Amino acid sequence: MAFTVVRFNLVDPAATPDSLSARYRAALEMAAYADLHGVDTVQTEEHHGAADSWLPSPFVFAGSVFGATNRIAVTVSAIIGPLHDPLRLAEDMAVLDLLSGGRLVTVAGIGYRPEEYEQAGVEWGRRGRLQDELLETLLQAWTGEPFPYRGRTVQVTPRPYTQPHPLLLVGGSSRAAARRAARLGLPFFPSAHLPELEAYYHEQRAVHGTEGFCMMPAAETPLLHVSEDPDRTWAEYGQHFLHEARTYASWQSKDIRSAVRSAATTVAQLRDEGVYRVVTPQQLTALEADSLVLHPLCGGMPVEEGWRSLRLFCDALAR
Repeated sequence: MAFTVVRFNLVDPAATPDSLSARYRAALEMAAYADLHGVDTVQTEEHHGAADSWLPSPFVFAGSVFGATNRIAVTVSAIIGPLHDPLRLAEDMAVLDLLSGGRLVTVAGIGYRPEEYEQAGVEWGRRGRLQDELLETLLQAWTGEPFPYRGRTVQVTPRPYTQPHPLLLVGGSSRAAARRAARLGLPFFPSAHLPELEAYYHEQRAVHGTEGFCMMPAAETPLLHVSEDPDRTWAEYGQHFLHEARTYASWQSKDIRSAVRSAATTVAQLRDEGVYRVVTPQQLTALEADSLVLHPLCGGMPVEEGWRSLRLFCDALAR
């Protein structure tokens, strides 16, 4: 059976405080519905300074989801590691892990937008070193033992629920990211289908004598919307999918490797491309895929349409 994901990034290009509040509350209600209907994880992410209100605080959202659910995981994929204070992040993740009973999954990347670093007052050129410090600090902090940190001795409490620590993966599409994961004995989450990078990660694990695994996206990982009438959905709501696709494209350079990468500039091109797919319930159940990623509120999608898609998704999976 495919692993099932409901993704939320809370984008709203025409956001007002009222509309964005309604969207956030709807996302929590959808997460609770997904929890009751057997979906495996809610996935969210971190971006800053986006004009369309892209979610900047994934752990706040994750905590709200945990408070509204009982069994579903939350995958934060990904945080921008160097923008976080290591000790505070260790505490926040431990609290979320305790609150959820071990349902938090975090992918730590370094991001790809220099403007996010500039906004945070963090030097872009130091991102690799800051990521090393972050990951090393998290692993030491979660032991509960005192350890040296920036010239002083610190101790982080409480210890997390999951032992030895909450599930933490290193994300990225570079050899540096793969080496970092291998050296620290952490799982590796490539940002795209990159078999050669997976092989390099395992080579580096052998060099460092560490354990670990690679959780690589499939060659195709489409973002799904479920509709009884895909033609109608593309005609009425295609601009929402296109908005997100064009936003992502504007952030990525030729050096960025991503499972969600579109070159489309029109709705028709986007539909033909297949990165974003609108499928019927029957087509959904016929998909042969390791994972199914539903994106019900994509690009500012009206909440009512998002609910229709989610209900059809869950109903089809239950058959």
